[in-house]
Amino acid sequence: MDINFKLMVPGASVAGQHLVTSPWDMSEIGEVPTIDADGAELAMHTAYSVFRDRDRWLPPEQRIAVLEATARIMTERFDMLAFEAASEGGKPLPDSKVEVTRAIDGVKNAIECLRCDSGREIPMNLNAASAHRLAFTRREPIGVVMAVSAFNHPLNLIVHQVAPAIATGCPVIIKPAEDTPVSCFRFVEILREAGLPESHCQAVMTRDLEVASQLVTDSRVGFFSFIGSAKVGWMLRSQLAPGARCALEHGGAAPVIIAADADLDDTLPLIAKGGFYHAGQVCVSVQRVFAHRSIARKVADRLVELSRDMEIGDPTLETTDIGPLIRPREVDRVETWVDEAVAQGGECLSGGKRLSDTCYQTTVLFDPPADSKVSQLEIFGPVVCVYPYDEIDEAIHRANSLDVAFQAAVLTRDIDTAMHCYQKLDASAVMVNDHTAYRVDWMPFAGLRQSGLGVGGIPYTFEDMQIEKMMLLRSKSL
Repeated sequence: MDINFKLMVPGASVAGQHLVTSPWDMSEIGEVPTIDADGAELAMHTAYSVFRDRDRWLPPEQRIAVLEATARIMTERFDMLAFEAASEGGKPLPDSKVEVTRAIDGVKNAIECLRCDSGREIPMNLNAASAHRLAFTRREPIGVVMAVSAFNHPLNLIVHQVAPAIATGCPVIIKPAEDTPVSCFRFVEILREAGLPESHCQAVMTRDLEVASQLVTDSRVGFFSFIGSAKVGWMLRSQLAPGARCALEHGGAAPVIIAADADLDDTLPLIAKGGFYHAGQVCVSVQRVFAHRSIARKVADRLVELSRDMEIGDPTLETTDIGPLIRPREVDRVETWVDEAVAQGGECLSGGKRLSDTCYQTTVLFDPPADSKVSQLEIFGPVVCVYPYDEIDEAIHRANSLDVAFQAAVLTRDIDTAMHCYQKLDASAVMVNDHTAYRVDWMPFAGLRQSGLGVGGIPYTFEDMQIEKMMLLRSKSL
């Protein structure tokens, strides 16, 4: 592959080129242009100038037309988008095709949000103070959106951050992950082809962290959207300019509670998929499985069997189930964590070894210590831990014991057990008889505690990127 893009900051100069490599074999895929501090300033000036000049705001009709054309072009280039996403991010081609399907639907979802967007009437004439008055609200864009994205869904995450901004009329600057900028630049390229003025969406890449920080902390930012590590996200939030709103999406260590009565034949294939999908590089990937002691070993052994049926290899092939980790150093980290867990007393039932510099075996650990890294931290690798429990409240207590909380799951045939777990689990969503990584893009998606701030999902992001502006009218005729 030899992918190249033009600089997407109107009037700026190219500071350099950022090389993009395949996480599978480290081969060169292409390159994207980078900006320096002057380019960042120009990008922010361009976006803010659009926002401050209301005559340049795009009417809803034009925004809908751009998004409709974008969805159409993406559909026409479906195979290219899927192949590029698989090549740069390592998610296997079948799953990358699912991602592109979701991304296209996400653009359509943004159109639906715009079609249904409305204000509300504020009750008046209720007492002497409100007599002869009418009040209502309408929605306006919040300002410049500065978005920083993650590598693991290189197209769909960009759509989640950019499409709502386009729908609301917010000018947006998007910085993709350094490992996966191709899908981002391609999406912005398609938006412009669909008729979006260049000034309304700019994709930027920089090799200088100070330049990236300059963009995020700029006083002209109205809304900051971040998807990535908790350490970076909370740090950047602390540096935002006064008045800037934000949404942060970090990771977790998703728990699954399996009751003794669970239908294992039906649900364990879903748990295996949720744990090993994209080599475990998903913020709500199945990580901690708490199974009733009477079935715990059976659960673990069945996960081993299911994982062995998954083909690990080149992500651009249709036959691959699991691809590489995003960087070789992530393979080193996962290997170290698993080795430590085994040395501390955990039992490795399968895997536990690297296959290459970029791939790690699907791994099932049985009852690793509660204080081991694999039990305490987000693994972000193809590792699932199974822990036996005796009483379900014990499992709930252990599931709730970390400083991260996102999505959780419970497997049971008993409605009372399901409701008990739903009530007691610290989670923004509890899946019953499904895996923790389940998601459709119009549902709320929120990390709690250190897992994030605000609510994701396209309709919720659409609301976050707007203000509700009231008008009050006084008339003797009212």
